Amino acid sequence: MRPGLPDTPPAAVPSAAGYRFALVVSRFNPAVTESLRAAAEALLAEAGADAVETFHVPGAYELPQAARCAAETARFDAVVSLGCVIRGETPHFDYISSAVAQGIMQAAGETGIPIAFGVLTTDNEAQAIARAGAGHENKGREAALAAIEMAGLFRRLGRPPARAGAGRPFGFEPAGRTGAS
Repeated sequence: MRPGLPDTPPAAVPSAAGYRFALVVSRFNPAVTESLRAAAEALLAEAGADAVETFHVPGAYELPQAARCAAETARFDAVVSLGCVIRGETPHFDYISSAVAQGIMQAAGETGIPIAFGVLTTDNEAQAIARAGAGHENKGREAALAAIEMAGLFRRLGRPPARAGAGRPFGFEPAGRTGAS
């Protein structure tokens, strides 16, 4: 628990059985992003996701492009984007953070596939590490929970389930796979 926040129990993990997910993970700030990835993968496995495919991109700026590409394949019920942008001494942080947030929202709106935002935007490395630590407050875990919830909502609203091998090819090979293909 972070200081100043109420001590609330973690949300129950909803079932992800019957759902397929893509994780798009930035390689920049790897100590943080790999922790986010591991927490998201663990949550999706705990929830019983049918399949999870993980794709790595160079940095946060590339997340919206790859998330859109994954969503357009029709192979996934939801996409989880995971990255970390840490403020530096120049305005670069502001430009990248804004572009990533807007790009992910635009990709989700235009593809009709939920894309969860698991991109940390912090003032320093200590803040990033705190948000990517072990436990229920890991933001990768939280993004995976959001993806499950949104995939379920979209299904209840009439979106057909994703299909393995559906749509056009993704364009590059996944870094790892969990579950059935």
